[in-house]
Amino acid sequence: MNILVTGANGQLGNEMRIVAKNSSCNFLFTDVSEQDGAETTYLDITNLEDIRMIVRENNINVIVNCAAWTNVDACETDSKLAELAEKLNAKAPENLAIAMKEVDGWLIHISTDYVFGKEPYNVPCSPDQKGTPTGVYGTTKLHGEQNIMATGCKYVIIRTAWLYSEFGKNFCKTMLALTASKPQLKVVFDQCGTPTYALDLANAIVKILEKPVVGTYHFSNEGVCSWYDFTKMIQEYSGQTECDVQPCHSDEFPSPVKRPAYSVLDKTSIKETFGVKVPYWTDSLKQCLKNIESWK
Repeated sequence: MNILVTGANGQLGNEMRIVAKNSSCNFLFTDVSEQDGAETTYLDITNLEDIRMIVRENNINVIVNCAAWTNVDACETDSKLAELAEKLNAKAPENLAIAMKEVDGWLIHISTDYVFGKEPYNVPCSPDQKGTPTGVYGTTKLHGEQNIMATGCKYVIIRTAWLYSEFGKNFCKTMLALTASKPQLKVVFDQCGTPTYALDLANAIVKILEKPVVGTYHFSNEGVCSWYDFTKMIQEYSGQTECDVQPCHSDEFPSPVKRPAYSVLDKTSIKETFGVKVPYWTDSLKQCLKNIESWK
């Protein structure tokens, strides 16, 4: 099987590079930027003809779309960036879907918990729950899902949340730096969800590739916590306990976009359909922190 990965130099894309080493499939890693020490083929996913060409030339059977515009706050304050978000998060996935439909291939697309949040709820979000985004980013990601379905291609949409890894910028690495450098820190406790180690998501994707089934699914690690709880565990497992981490309300850190207050994802269908095993969030956090430490 020949698999093309977009956004290969991002958090999830880099984890896909790792899991690909143990796969019998052929992987082609693409992005619009280069990365030291990693072979990357240039691909602009906003250009349908370029996608068609690379799919044809490499006999691609599956595209795993890890690319997205994820600067959430900037989308709300800059109309040009909002247009760019629509282009990358909605139109580009449609292009990928069209290209794969033409060769009867599969599109594995990564979406987000930001498609929810406008209506209050306190039970895990199911994959068939209606999308009610609160901002531009979530709206453009929901449009991407809808555009993919409208093409009639064979697809697997995976919504995830609170993604972190050893790579790039993310909450885990930010909190590592802050707890190591500040005497005190405030972190919100009134937003709850589940951290997702990108390596676990990459392993789930590889499992799904064995026998894909059309549909929308959810993947995050198991368990529930607040951003405050997440930070406390990062602090404890890293041994950086001198910083005084205190809980606070979201309104103490005003943001242009309102995050879902409760975005726990129901993973029943992905576990039952594909036999995916989902690690508990603290176990995965420990592993990620060990990897970060070993790479220093």
